[in-house]
Amino acid sequence: MTTAVVLFTADLRLHDHPPLRAALAGADEVVPLFVHDRAIEAAGFDAPNRRAFLADCLRDLDAGLRDRGGRLVIRSGEVAAEVCAVAAETGAREVHVAAGVSAYARRREERLREALGSAGRGLRVHDGVITAVAPGAVTPASSDHFAVFTPYFRRWSGERLRDVFGAPRTVRVPEGARSEKVPARGGVRGVSEGLAEGGEKAARRAFTNWRRHGLAAYEDRHDDLAGDATSRLSPHLHFGTLSPVELVRRARDTGGAGAEAFVRQLCWREFHHQVLAARPAASWENYRTKHDRWRREADAAGEVEAWRQGRTGYPVVDAAMRQLRHEGWMHNRGRLLAASFLTKTLYVDWRVGARHFLDLLVDGDIANNQLNWQWMAGTGTDSRPNRVLSPVAQARRLDPDGDYVRRWVPELASLSGAAVHEPWKLRGAERERLDYPEPVVDLADGLTRFRQARGLG
Repeated sequence: MTTAVVLFTADLRLHDHPPLRAALAGADEVVPLFVHDRAIEAAGFDAPNRRAFLADCLRDLDAGLRDRGGRLVIRSGEVAAEVCAVAAETGAREVHVAAGVSAYARRREERLREALGSAGRGLRVHDGVITAVAPGAVTPASSDHFAVFTPYFRRWSGERLRDVFGAPRTVRVPEGARSEKVPARGGVRGVSEGLAEGGEKAARRAFTNWRRHGLAAYEDRHDDLAGDATSRLSPHLHFGTLSPVELVRRARDTGGAGAEAFVRQLCWREFHHQVLAARPAASWENYRTKHDRWRREADAAGEVEAWRQGRTGYPVVDAAMRQLRHEGWMHNRGRLLAASFLTKTLYVDWRVGARHFLDLLVDGDIANNQLNWQWMAGTGTDSRPNRVLSPVAQARRLDPDGDYVRRWVPELASLSGAAVHEPWKLRGAERERLDYPEPVVDLADGLTRFRQARGLG
């Protein structure tokens, strides 16, 4: 009787799971294992919203395995030590895991390979699990990664994707695999009230529904803040309850302009992953521009706190920040507006904003969060690093009737139409009735400060 271990990380699903498929093909019994990594908790990355969503994912994964005659084995501790302990307890000769992208994930693989090797056991690392195309598989002639999205997208689009695998029918787990209790969302404190449900079943249900009713219009509506017409699948991609290969293939099979636009957005995620894989320091250091002249956070403390609380006096920015706090998620355009306001209008270091987002985002992903912040701050891959998004002009374009703002900033619900975007223009009793702050900074003053600091005249 042969046994293999499958270490689940950011791939909490049964459908289209190459490591699980390979393990089942090569062994009589398989131990599906998840390790609560104490190092991640110690680093503060274990934020409440992600912990609650993770609990949903693990419960759903365990239920799916039990439907197939198996179960999920859960441990807590240092990953390599726990994996080796499970392998020793069950007599497993091989461990399968999805290839990671971050520096931490690669160090984890190195520790696993060394620890398993010293015990006479092997490690198999599988690409095409967390991303559709492996970081490093597509490179320009003169570098180890693409620094500009469009040429990357052209090359990425020409890559042949592997086949999509179905979920296994049966999973046999050895009896000797000891497990901790599967966690529940209810045991997590500080969770956003509107946090979405996690797990593969919820993910597949959400994608099926959106593919039928939202995908065709995606190109025209994905920037519509009030319409909320994005897929909202980013948390499921972060936790791997959906396969990026399957999403790309199904979208292409559907066809049309909406599907093409959606695939392009999926490619943006992969673009950032290949950047981070090649430049792991970009998670906290400037990727491109050396720029250390930000205002000190202490000097801007009041403005930064107003930004965090959604009380800047700029309604579309405040609406986005309040959506983040309530749902643990934010519309992508809202993320860009919030980031531009902090880094360009308030001129505060992007790392301050990235940390706040990681504290709340259920899809708080190092590659996408940090590199999107750098893109907007002008220190990353944006070819126009000095662009500034005006919250007023953007609000008029992306929320022309003001419905998004009124949804999240109820103090302004009495204002009709586009007037909601500039409440400071109201006069007399009408303005006094609003329990809403004055702008923390004049946009013209913020732009002047930004241009002077960047030496733009």
